[in-house]
Amino acid sequence: MKKLQIISLCLSLFILASCSKKSDKAVISAPLVQVGKAISNSGTLAAGSYKGTMLTNQTYTVGGDITINAGDTLLIQKGVTVNMTNGANFIVNGTLISLGTSDAPITITDPSKTKTTGVSTVGTDVAYKGGWGGIYCSNTSPLVVIKWTHLDFGGAALKALPFPATAGLAAGNQYILYYENPKGVFIMEDSWMYGSPDDATRFYGGTYNIMRNTMEKCGGPGGDGFNAKGSAVGNMAYNLIIGGATNGTKSASDGTTAGECQFTMYNNTYVNDGFRNTGVFGARSGSVEIENNSRALVYNNLIVDCDFGVRIAGGPGGAKVYLADTTYNASDVITKTAYGYNYYYVDNTTMANQIVPTSIAQPVVTHPEATDIPNMAALLGSSYTFGATYDGSSLVGKNNPLFVNYPLPVAANFWVTQASVDGYNFRLQPGSPAAGKGTTDATKIKPITAGIPIDATFGSSGITAPGADMGCYQLNGNGNKH
Repeated sequence: MKKLQIISLCLSLFILASCSKKSDKAVISAPLVQVGKAISNSGTLAAGSYKGTMLTNQTYTVGGDITINAGDTLLIQKGVTVNMTNGANFIVNGTLISLGTSDAPITITDPSKTKTTGVSTVGTDVAYKGGWGGIYCSNTSPLVVIKWTHLDFGGAALKALPFPATAGLAAGNQYILYYENPKGVFIMEDSWMYGSPDDATRFYGGTYNIMRNTMEKCGGPGGDGFNAKGSAVGNMAYNLIIGGATNGTKSASDGTTAGECQFTMYNNTYVNDGFRNTGVFGARSGSVEIENNSRALVYNNLIVDCDFGVRIAGGPGGAKVYLADTTYNASDVITKTAYGYNYYYVDNTTMANQIVPTSIAQPVVTHPEATDIPNMAALLGSSYTFGATYDGSSLVGKNNPLFVNYPLPVAANFWVTQASVDGYNFRLQPGSPAAGKGTTDATKIKPITAGIPIDATFGSSGITAPGADMGCYQLNGNGNKH
């Protein structure tokens, strides 16, 4: 036995010495994270409870709702494709970890649907019909992490409540991401959402880092992009949101009495949002909406050809939108709603007249900001009152942000039907007038960090601080990586 131990030790020392040679250039890859047993892909996964790991580069077919029980974890390794059929959902009472990478993203999709480019309308594009269901997380789900993951063609209507909901969830809802645990953490980073018939997300409680994602064609004849409600708190930053039905990012404190909804919304790029709202014009936004007793910090955003600019709701109206919280409270995560250093480009007078939203259908209290581009405080003057109509025709076609590849100005109504990235490139050219015009002043805008774990697997990959270049792409390479 001693001889075996000595031989084993010598072999170990020899291997270590060999590996230490400078001439040895071998690279040993870090092992993939695996939780529990591997899940087999040998047949269609029927409705039922699952835990363990979906293995890298495998394709899984799902035929019914995948339930993760409280206390269990389902981990999806990089490169996995999950084909969801029969309108199946993920019902998450435990922990869900989707760990794609930039070179091997994960795809969760309805395999019967195909992405299209160019003209996109509700009547002709399958993106707005709903295919598979969504990821519905109950108040026992402590953690959801979604990284480098494509969520395509979600939004099939819920056939029945998957758990006793404590917030605004009902049979028939068509969300892709729903989370309601006020003590939980939801991380979505470097991922994609393509297509939804209604709100792409509903967040009713917990702590969030929604960062560096791309969202296309979300909301059919209505519906928001990243829609935070209840007592949800966190960041929405460096996201590219194109062709959304109404708001790209939104906060509202309805659905709970646990506390206010509070979010930072910075360095996002909004393009062609707000044009599929079939409701009353002026009752919804086209970029950012702060309403119903919520607070937000809204800075460094690049807003191009959107129906409305940053909209701070001012009071009751016909579509149930209530006053944003614009008061000061030193004990809150966000002490007071504030906004500025946002950049606007518009291609017609109707949009120009709503860079500072007016009280067309509902009262608003959006204040013209001198730090915005264009300088709306100077244009409207010191006598301007909240919600008053104005003539913004002089702003049409001004302040082209100089994207690397996107036609500005565009033909009439191009902003209505161009709802996906396609072959365009929304990065800024080095000479862009939006470059360096943002603020990194931490007394104005800084990300929320409390309660957000930083971990390669079980947390955020990194909370990117506000950048000086307007929008989600930074000339120094920070921000959105898509």
